[in-house]
Amino acid sequence: MCLAVPMRVEKVSGDPDDFTTSQIATVNMDGVSKEVRLDVVDRWPDVGDYVIVHAGFAIHSLVEEEAKRNIELIRELASHMPEGMLLAGEDDT
Repeated sequence: MCLAVPMRVEKVSGDPDDFTTSQIATVNMDGVSKEVRLDVVDRWPDVGDYVIVHAGFAIHSLVEEEAKRNIELIRELASHMPEGMLLAGEDDT
């Protein structure tokens, strides 16, 4: 099972009006950086914005307060899980 997570946009490349360009954002959460596609995101992000990331795609933009609350909830959930469970799904994203 995959989980969509909020991540902060660090860099944006491509042209939102030209689908022939590579529409990519570099995003980060807790020191983990990834490049994600922007093909299906609901609003083209700016650096500093938060987006929900699922399966390598930014799928939805979030206001900062909502993103931070979601990140808090994910951390809280993770803190109550047995350590072996956290490691078991790392390659499933």
